[in-house]
Amino acid sequence: MSLRKYLTSRVFFLQVLSAAAIIAVLGYLFMHWLTFTTDHGHEIAVPDLSKLTEEQVEEKLDELDLDYVLLDSVDYRSEFPKYSVVEQDPLPGTKVKEGRKIYIKINASGFSSVRIPDLIEKTYREAVPTLKALGLEPGTITYIPNLGKDMVLEMRYKGRNLKVGDRVLKASKIDLVLGDGKATYVDDSQATDSLATPETETPKDGQ
Repeated sequence: MSLRKYLTSRVFFLQVLSAAAIIAVLGYLFMHWLTFTTDHGHEIAVPDLSKLTEEQVEEKLDELDLDYVLLDSVDYRSEFPKYSVVEQDPLPGTKVKEGRKIYIKINASGFSSVRIPDLIEKTYREAVPTLKALGLEPGTITYIPNLGKDMVLEMRYKGRNLKVGDRVLKASKIDLVLGDGKATYVDDSQATDSLATPETETPKDGQ
């Protein structure tokens, strides 16, 4: 049989149809296998773990076939319960696959303590950034007579004077006593002399 007759024969068309059917079936099976292995179309929304304890996190993620990794603890934040989640990655609502690990950070059990820095004779503008860098806050400001305007003269915490190196908890408010920039000191002896009436000699009779 010539090639031309073969290409137009019934046998050739049946073979082409058979090959096409086999390719279609294989393609269909491959797509289903690919969908199954990649879990295509089945994603989980990451829950909000904020303020949950580690035990509650584990229980909640187990129900969703997710896992977690505890990175570390962060400085105590008063708006979160002790030992509760303060940060997570991925964020709540993010779509992830089953088995994805959620990274969390836990709140510390309480404020850590810091040493009081030397702010004496520094200006208020210099003192505030130093306090905040240590996790402290400026509290009540009191002015007393002193030539050094806005210069720190004393540091106080809950009514007691602080010395450099004393320890207080982070987030504590440090009260500052500042100079008002006015000179009010008067020498009492000079003040008395200035108010005294000068004595004058009375001429003696006959002289």
